[in-house]
Order: sequence, then C-alpha cells, then structure tokens
Amino acid sequence: MKYAFILAWTVAFPVTVMCRVLRVSTSGFYSWKALPVSKRKARNTVLRAKVREAFEASRRTYGSARIRAELQADGVIVSEKTVAKIMREDFLVARAKKRFRATTDSKHGDPIAPNLVERNFVERNFVTDEKNDTWVTDVTCIWTRSG
Repeated sequence: MKYAFILAWTVAFPVTVMCRVLRVSTSGFYSWKALPVSKRKARNTVLRAKVREAFEASRRTYGSARIRAELQADGVIVSEKTVAKIMREDFLVARAKKRFRATTDSKHGDPIAPNLVERNFVERNFVTDEKNDTWVTDVTCIWTRSG
C-alpha cells in the first residue's frame, strides 16, 4: 500500500524522501516496482474493463447478475460475486427503472366539461381578445386514507 502511494506521487516528490517519511527502504520500493504483475491482477484489470463496458452498454441499468450473463454470453467465465465486488469497488450502481403508473382513467362514463376556451392544442397557441377575459386554473387532489 505504501509502495503504491510512493509510485503515485513520484512526479511530485523524490522517492528517497517519501521512503524516509513512510519508513520503508528505497531498495524495497524498487524491488516491488520490478515485480511482474500477477496473473490474477492482470485478469482482474481486464475483467474490470469488461464489467464497466457492459454496465455502460446497458445504460447503467444492469446489476451484477445481468452483467455476469452478458459476460458469459461473450465467453468470459466469471462468478456473480466477483462482478458484484468489482461493481462495488468502482461505485457502479444500477438505476432502477421507474414503474409505469396510470394517472388518468380515460375510460369512464362521467360527463366531460365543455371546452369553452376552444384552445387549439395542435398549434399550441392561446390568444384572447382582451386582457383578463379568460382565466385558467388547475385542481390537484391528494387522497389520503386514515384509520
């Protein structure tokens, strides 16, 4: 962890100073830096990119199960837990789709109020002859159930 920090900040500070401050040896840092990348880390780096790509392709709506299914369809063998871990580490959170909710009941037998204004909805224009000639309002009701 300290070595990764030193590597990230080598542009701003000398390695010897950072090693002294973090109480690690410079030879230890350089030997860590020379180590080859492990197979697991290399696979996880590739897998992380594929998970992000599948997540973005789903317009940020797929969770770990669906992303795993997408990856398996592409021939990548991975568990759902691994995909979930990668998504958690990269802060990839699926958006829940809004459920359709009917707000208007058009199929009713109640009388409909006449259109006294005769506004043209196709051209979206609303012109009156005089000011304060026509007034429009909206009534919103909130029904609550008590008891």
